[in-house]
Amino acid sequence: MASYVVRLASKNMWRHRLRTGLTIAGIAVAIVSFGLLRTVVDSWYAGAELSSSARLITRAEASLSFSLPVTYGERIRRVPGVKDVTWAIWFGGIYIDEKHFFPQFAVDAETYFDVYPEFVVPPEQLAAFKRDRRGVIVGRKTMQKNGWKIGDQVPLKGTIYPGTWSFTIRGVYEGADDKVDEGQFLLHWSYVNEKIKALLPSLADRVGVFVINIKDPGESAAVSAAIDSGFRNSLAETRTETQKAFQLGFIAMVDTILIAIQTVAYVVILIIMAVMANTMAMAARERMREYATLKALGFHDRFVSVLILGESLSMSLAGGLLGVALTFPLADAFFRATRDLFLVFTVTPATVALQVASSLLIGICAALAPAWNSSRVRIVDGLRAVT
Repeated sequence: MASYVVRLASKNMWRHRLRTGLTIAGIAVAIVSFGLLRTVVDSWYAGAELSSSARLITRAEASLSFSLPVTYGERIRRVPGVKDVTWAIWFGGIYIDEKHFFPQFAVDAETYFDVYPEFVVPPEQLAAFKRDRRGVIVGRKTMQKNGWKIGDQVPLKGTIYPGTWSFTIRGVYEGADDKVDEGQFLLHWSYVNEKIKALLPSLADRVGVFVINIKDPGESAAVSAAIDSGFRNSLAETRTETQKAFQLGFIAMVDTILIAIQTVAYVVILIIMAVMANTMAMAARERMREYATLKALGFHDRFVSVLILGESLSMSLAGGLLGVALTFPLADAFFRATRDLFLVFTVTPATVALQVASSLLIGICAALAPAWNSSRVRIVDGLRAVT
């Protein structure tokens, strides 16, 4: 009986090929949109999920916009459980114009790459960078995007630090794996600090964050508390947290946008569910006499309901599976076009499961009203129906 229902539902589905084709296409588009929107949200959180569990970030307690004295570095280094310490501060220069944005950090050249071993730099290039106070290390992605090569001069117009700055590319770093950000522009903090002492002494000897590698990731809470307690009641109190918590703080700034994206993803499913319900209602009205005939031949009301449900599920699953199949190449194309925004852009198994579940939900919900109405129609009324 089950195979008979499946064959009959399949034949019914393709009676109106154009309508069925358009409906399947609409479901596929909705499922693709749902999958891509879900992946956008997942990708925003991916950077935090990939953070090192043995790395802490210390910043000003008041706000990230406030800086800390560089002398805090030595005091942090003496805290039990601390392995390595480095520091960095946002530089914020403009290359050509705002459209050519890339993240720029003034870092401690001697210690930064020890704390970030995932930034892989050839030894000779790293040595050249350390020798040249105007030298910079640039991520591979930023190098390729701007067409630079080692030895090129890069002028930046200062925003936080006034004036026109010129830097020489001394090296290129690559990620230890494909999940490492290769878009940064790293310059000497000591060079910036030296020049800024004469221009804006109030900004000198200050850093944005201290980055700390600890010996035991299990002691991150204790080490964080020990660091912050050492600066309590000072003029610049600190807040120390794991790298993951630090990055999630940035994500929280756009939390409303992420909620909106997730809401849109589910609204898309609701819209196509309404379209699908209309399609099934039209099909049920057209076949009212056929359903009445089946009842007259002895088929139970439940058979009619299952037949409509089978047709609806066949159509929704066809569109859903097509949408799932299209999601992967479209996600790859989207990632290639937006590599500056995301470290990773991977369609997760959870997203695929939600896509398939959404397809099933569309098919079931769209069939409920037509199946109920058709099963309740009396034989005589059904045979009189005009289609």
